[in-house]
Amino acid sequence: MSNLFWLSDEQMAQLRPFFPKCHGKPRVDDRRVLSGIIFINRNGLRWSDAPTDYGPPKTLYNRWKRWSDMGVFARMMEGLAAEGADRKTVMIGATYLKAHRTASSLRFEKGGRGRLIGRTKGGMNTKLHAVTDTNGRPIRFFMTAGQVSDYTGAAALLSSLPGAEWLLADRGYDADWYREALQDKGIKPCIPGRKSRGKPVKYDKRRYKRRNRIEIMFGKLKDWRRVATRYDRCPKVFLSAVALAATVIFWL
Repeated sequence: MSNLFWLSDEQMAQLRPFFPKCHGKPRVDDRRVLSGIIFINRNGLRWSDAPTDYGPPKTLYNRWKRWSDMGVFARMMEGLAAEGADRKTVMIGATYLKAHRTASSLRFEKGGRGRLIGRTKGGMNTKLHAVTDTNGRPIRFFMTAGQVSDYTGAAALLSSLPGAEWLLADRGYDADWYREALQDKGIKPCIPGRKSRGKPVKYDKRRYKRRNRIEIMFGKLKDWRRVATRYDRCPKVFLSAVALAATVIFWL
């Protein structure tokens, strides 16, 4: 097939430092397997539908599941972002990701946080919270159920915010506690006030226009079918799909 995806030698060189060490029997060709995993995630295919050029589907799935559980794909994105991000201005935002019926079990796992899927007006959804650099490239992700407030994601990502000069966010993040927390970290908030505020909040409207970059980032992530529609029950595995998409789109 002429439209298959293959990682280049330069891309493999960037990713190889994040691979886990091989113990005992050598792994199957990393380039072939990773290229197959990316192809499956980008096109939203079942693992059994993987083209034969990538090898046995079971090999692709086993590598995907094992490395997802180990957090390898998340480390790839965070490691490449740490090296190349422009952090003078950061942005925060959230988007809904539709949950397929195969992932929509609301039953809590014993000792776990559940599936992180919630019922909203648009159906069963997961909410993806993200922090991006000045150019709209993702550097942090956090996932919650769809009905969870943006404040929850903001609070969870607060401690991991880089030492930026400005933070851009929409009015969904307009809260006094959040503004004060940012100022304590030496970050200037550029957040419009909610319409319910009695006194209008001043903000830099010209700077705020740059916030469209985080919306563009979400749009590019959703071009990957396995991200736009959540098929995976396990939240950690699904977050790995998001991290892998971000790595390929923005950091390779």
